[in-house]
This record gives sequence, structure tokens and C-alpha cells, in this order.
Amino acid sequence: MKVKILRQQHPGAKPYWQTFEYEGDTGASIAAVLDSINYRDDIVDSDGNPTDRISWECSCVQGMCGACAMVINGVPALACDTFVKDLKGSFITIEPLRKFPVISDLVVDRGIIQENLRKINAFIGEYHKENEKDHELEYQIGRCLKCGLCLEACPNYVKGDNFYGPLFANDSFFVMSRSKGDSKQIKKDYGEHFAKGCSKSLACEKVCPVNIPTLASIAKMNRGK
Repeated sequence: MKVKILRQQHPGAKPYWQTFEYEGDTGASIAAVLDSINYRDDIVDSDGNPTDRISWECSCVQGMCGACAMVINGVPALACDTFVKDLKGSFITIEPLRKFPVISDLVVDRGIIQENLRKINAFIGEYHKENEKDHELEYQIGRCLKCGLCLEACPNYVKGDNFYGPLFANDSFFVMSRSKGDSKQIKKDYGEHFAKGCSKSLACEKVCPVNIPTLASIAKMNRGK
């Protein structure tokens, strides 16, 4: 099996494609494939050219941290949760998330996610007892990995734009549910940075690794919770 990876040595470097051979277990994850390539004594591409190890991020390798988010065969996904046997054909393409600045190879800077939340003070202030009927949705939202896959898939999200993306809709509902903060301001920020720009393609729900029901958050926010 051939693995084609979009590489970039540093933020200012020109991206280039490089292909590698993989002859391991088809039941392996893409994370294991990358490990297999990197842990060879002498790394060479499919043409026999010596090369550097591939830069990519991982932590738990169990679908719980979101660090290994990338684009696999054109689909935003976690490398640890995507398996060779589930991919069609004998060619795998791997790219970094395109909507974030590339640091090196498959490593990107997702700091904009936290920066946007910081800008509008999206944090739980003085806690108040939440409505029990919202427990399940709040639990689901609390599982968000901040991996960025939803932003990568969203047709409306553009890096640095005023539209903050689907995870912002979820966080807006979560903060308004759990905090005694200014709900009017939260709703205003939600309208400005999400509602005005969302086309409701729901691509975000399709790629979410923990299956957060973003549409439910949108519905609650749009009707004032």
C-alpha cells in the first residue's frame, strides 16, 4: 500500500507531496501507519530517497485527546480512529488540517480555537444549578476535544474570519446553561460569530469523533434556550 503525505518543513516552506510504502497490518490505524514509517532505521520514500521523519502529533492514541486530527483521503478525521481496512483502494493520502497554520508536516497551530473563545469571554463564571433536562446535551458538549475537525469540514469557516464555527455554538450553549453570566451578551456573541454565518450543512456533525449533536445546541440557542 502506498501512503502519500503532504509535507512542509516549516511554516514558511513550500508544501510538497511524498509517497511511502506500507506493508503492515491492514487492521492498523493511520496513527500506527505513521509510526511504522517513522520508526524505520533509515527512512526512505517509495523512490528510495532518504528523508526525515514525518512530524505529527499524538497523545492518548485512543480517540480522547484530538491531537492527531488530520485529513485522510480527503476526510477530516483522527489518525488513531481511522483504520486502513476501512479505506478504499491501495492508496492513502494524508494532509494537515488546511484551515490552520502548518507548523511542520501534519502538525498545525489550532490556537485560534481558544483565542476566539477568549475574545468573547466564553467561560463559566459564577456557577448556577443547571436545568436537568439539558444534562444529556451538556454532557455531550463537555466531551468536545477541540480537535478542529468540525472547523475543517465546515464550508462556512475561514481562518481569521468573523465566523467562529460549530464548536462555538456548542460552547455558547454550555456557558449559558452553566453560568450566571450575562446571557444577553452570550446570545449577542452567538448571533454575531455563529448564527449569521452558519448555512447548516451539518458537515460538523458528520466528522465529529465524539458525535456531538451540534444541531441540538443550535436549536436551543436560536430559540433562546
